[in-house]
Amino acid sequence: MTRIRTPRTPRAPRTSARTSPRDRWTPGSIPDQSGRLVVVTGANSGIGYVTARELARRGAHVVLACRSHERGREAIERLRTEVPHARAELRLLDLADLASVRRFAEGWPHDRLDLLVNNAGIAMVPLSRTADGFESQFGVNHLGTFALTGLLLPRLLAAPHPRVVTVSSEGQRFARFDLDNLDAERRYRTLFAYIQSKRANLYFAAELQRRSDAAGLTLRSMAVAPGLTRTNVLTGGANSGRGRTHAALMRLLLRTAFRPTPEGAKTSLYAATLPELPGGSYVVPDGLLQLRGEPVTRSRERALKDTATAHRLWTLSERLTGVRCAFSAHGSHGPHGY
Repeated sequence: MTRIRTPRTPRAPRTSARTSPRDRWTPGSIPDQSGRLVVVTGANSGIGYVTARELARRGAHVVLACRSHERGREAIERLRTEVPHARAELRLLDLADLASVRRFAEGWPHDRLDLLVNNAGIAMVPLSRTADGFESQFGVNHLGTFALTGLLLPRLLAAPHPRVVTVSSEGQRFARFDLDNLDAERRYRTLFAYIQSKRANLYFAAELQRRSDAAGLTLRSMAVAPGLTRTNVLTGGANSGRGRTHAALMRLLLRTAFRPTPEGAKTSLYAATLPELPGGSYVVPDGLLQLRGEPVTRSRERALKDTATAHRLWTLSERLTGVRCAFSAHGSHGPHGY
């Protein structure tokens, strides 16, 4: 079993985002990450790639969890070109297939995991089903993330200061969360299904923290919203076959209204590395409608306080995925199937 040096406690950076441009948080504010073992899902492009690259730049050992071997290898090669000293490896993971999620967790070769960044997701796709029969946006964005985190929980709890960062969306604020239509049992509306899956991410992150706290564990669970960001999530994957008109409109929208990818990765990096950030934090851009700006924490979201819905969603997710998490300070009682 591979052992990686336990990270030393990093020095806290300045956290003010408003005093002056010099004091604003940037990726350069990230403290030394040497000895930290990290998984970033969906790390072959977009926000996931930037997140993995900047963590590797600061010394972390980064595992790029990607669905495509070819695109994953290209990302590894690009990362090592941009960060010659990077410690990075590729492992295959498809969140649309729970068997793939289990293989990833069961084949984990290291003795622990310090940080899991649940970044991978899909957006605004036509109705389709995962390998397990779930509506794809709910299945990938929430159920795949839930199962992966649960199955890796023993490895996380083996780390001295484990952290989980789950990427939600500013759009979750507009979701009408319907527990009876999470899997498109009734009418399917593309946008509704997407923002509902992103609300589920926020419920999950908050409930994970509550359960960690109840068990007296050191695990910290954070959620983030990246703001409007240029990635291929609206043009690649299932969206790539929606025709030339759709592709042209999306490219125009991304070019004119969305900000560069490194800006969107700031909230993930902030949540992943700020030493004093408390568990349960929700990190968003500080601008209008959380669409752009510097990372700040926001505590007024209704989903953060809706413990009843979060609990019901957790129970439903356990039933649908077959992954049930028994929290233990030593990871001796890990997740298992029914």
